[in-house]
Amino acid sequence: MSVLDRTLGIARSLAIYYGIPGRQRRLRRLYGQFVSRGDLVFDIGAHVGNRTRALAALGCRVVSLEPQPDCARLLRAMFARSADVTVVEVAVGSAPGRADLALSYRTPTVTTLSPSWRAARRTDEDFAGIKWNRTVEVAVTTVDALIERFGMPAFVKIDVEGAEPDTLAGLSHRVPVVSFEYLPKALDLTAACTRRLLELGDYRFTWSPGESFRLATAACLTASELITRLAAPGAQRRSGDVYAVLKPFA
Repeated sequence: MSVLDRTLGIARSLAIYYGIPGRQRRLRRLYGQFVSRGDLVFDIGAHVGNRTRALAALGCRVVSLEPQPDCARLLRAMFARSADVTVVEVAVGSAPGRADLALSYRTPTVTTLSPSWRAARRTDEDFAGIKWNRTVEVAVTTVDALIERFGMPAFVKIDVEGAEPDTLAGLSHRVPVVSFEYLPKALDLTAACTRRLLELGDYRFTWSPGESFRLATAACLTASELITRLAAPGAQRRSGDVYAVLKPFA
C-alpha cells in the first residue's frame, strides 16, 4: 500500500502544480519582479519543481533543495539536461547534521521537519484527513553552508512546512529577496520569520495569497503591518507566500 500511496501522492502533486493551464506563465510573471537572468536562486523545499522550473525559465541558476527521496529522484530526472539547475537531496535548517523528516505519502506537500508544526495541524480543519505515515532520517544543511558552497543568491525561496524559522536561523547574510510560506493559523511563525530577517537587514514585506501568483499590495509593508493584514478576516481564508525585500520593488 505504501508504494501505491507514494505514487498517488506524487501524481497528485504533479497534477496540481503542472496540470493547470497558465500556471507557469503566472509564476514566471511573479518571480520576474524579483530576479533577473543570471541570478543565483535557492529553491528550498522544491517538492516537484514547479518553482524551480519557473525560475530556470527566467534564466536563473537554481539550486533546488529537497529532502524527500521520491521528490528528489523526480527532480533529478526532470532537470537532468538543465545546466542551470542543481538538485541537492538535503533538508535545510538551523544547523548542519541529521534530522527526522515526517513523510505524508498521499500529500507529500505537507512533509515536515517540525514536530510542533505537525502537532498543531491536528486541530486545523484545513488539514483534516492528513496523515504522516513514517519518519526518515535525512541530512540537514544551512543556508550559510549553501552560500559558502554555491555563492550568494539573489533570491531564496523557502517552503518547508513549519520549519521556516529554523531555516532562517541558519542564515546570517542579507539576501536581497527572501520568500517563505505562511499559514493563516500559524502567524506566530510568520512573525518569527520577519523578526529574524529584521535582525539581518532593513527588510520590507508583501505577500501573495494562495496560488494567485499576484502580490497583494502595491507597496512594501513593515513587519507589523504585514501581520495585521494577514490576520484580517479576508486574508485568513488561505495560505500563501510572504516576500521580504531589502529595497522597494517596482
